[in-house]
Amino acid sequence: MGKLNNEKREQYRNDLIGLLKDCKYAHFRREFLQLHPIDQAEFYGTLEESFRQKLYKAIHSNEMAAIFQALDFEEQKHLAVIELDQQYAANMLNHLYADDAADFLSQLEAHEAEAILRTMKAEEANHVIDLMSYPPKTAGSIMTKEFVSITSNQTVQQVIEQLRLEAPDAETIYYLYVVNDVKQLVGVLSLRDLLTASPNEVIEHLMSSRVISIESTSDQEEVAKLIKKYDLLAAPIISPNRTLLGIVTVDDVMDVIEDETTEDLGEFSASRGATDVNLSAFQAAKLRSPWIIMLMFFGLITAGIIDQYEETLEQIVLLAAFIPLLMDSAGNTGTQSLAVVVRGLALGTIEKKGLLRTLRREFSTGLMIGLLCALVLVLIIPLIYGNVILAIIVGVSVFCSLSIATVIGAIVPLIINKLKLDPAIASGPFITTINDILGLLIYFSIATSLLQYL
Repeated sequence: MGKLNNEKREQYRNDLIGLLKDCKYAHFRREFLQLHPIDQAEFYGTLEESFRQKLYKAIHSNEMAAIFQALDFEEQKHLAVIELDQQYAANMLNHLYADDAADFLSQLEAHEAEAILRTMKAEEANHVIDLMSYPPKTAGSIMTKEFVSITSNQTVQQVIEQLRLEAPDAETIYYLYVVNDVKQLVGVLSLRDLLTASPNEVIEHLMSSRVISIESTSDQEEVAKLIKKYDLLAAPIISPNRTLLGIVTVDDVMDVIEDETTEDLGEFSASRGATDVNLSAFQAAKLRSPWIIMLMFFGLITAGIIDQYEETLEQIVLLAAFIPLLMDSAGNTGTQSLAVVVRGLALGTIEKKGLLRTLRREFSTGLMIGLLCALVLVLIIPLIYGNVILAIIVGVSVFCSLSIATVIGAIVPLIINKLKLDPAIASGPFITTINDILGLLIYFSIATSLLQYL
């Protein structure tokens, strides 16, 4: 259906609905199962509940699992908890990869998850419970148990026979992990090397003993960085004693990157946890309001600074006209540096280049931007307001503020990172407010000292 134009897609959809309406389940199955699972999920999302109930009669639980994976959480919850027969739902989850089932169940209420787990097969349920026991956002919480492990004394022919039996249930077979008698990871073998080797060759002679692996307690971002760095399709997850626990595949890493990017975006905009469009207005307000209230109190500091220099403003009221310009310029420049440093920390480029070099570069950038802005203001303000001293005050204030703002925007996330916290906590509004305060202090200090010349 993905290759059809819109008119043909709509006709195809109507034909499928017609088959469901007429209860021609066998014919529907043949047509429907030819679609890609994503297209199946899109079709499913357009159906009314009465037609979905007919679809469940036509589609087996293992086939429904592929559709289930392509739905968002709210749709999954409605499907598995409310709409489906409990046994059908449990059978469907039995056919999900353990990490996907664990991800879904971990978001349900405890009693809902327990009810489904009790109905699932014991082996599948135990795998899911094991994954759910790991702390959120760790390698263990996103790994899957469906992988192929082999031993070093097997021959190529024996492994190929093993693959015929185990591959259908494995999430990926591009890498085969070699373990010893106590299930410790000792090597890895690619599918390419296996297929091109002699059938009688022993795995010990083919495998690589230098395995790229990561411990189950590591942060999920570390897994993503490792897979990106070494261009892997999957990475083995081990315990502290090198027992092979599971694997994380590249599709899981794509989900991690999306989650982390969304989280960082929330931090930058002071709306952490409130970027999900599925949240209600009340939930979004509840999550956003603490940041806004905190920043409002910082705003009171800004108001206090302006009040402190009331006499200066009373003498030269025109100074007030340039307060927004100064605050916006410093805030924007600081946020730019914040974005550069947070992104550099996420990609690991700052560690390679060095912290001092990064700070020097941002400070030099701030000096150049500040100098350019100051020159523009020194040329324009006299033409508009006819006051050279005012132009110098504003120009020098902007130069100093922008130079300092870049350093603050760079150094705050570095400090937070050293404290083992997410550097994105140094959100854009937070950095902006700090630079507003410092910018006003600089501005009014310079203006007060040169007041006699105005």
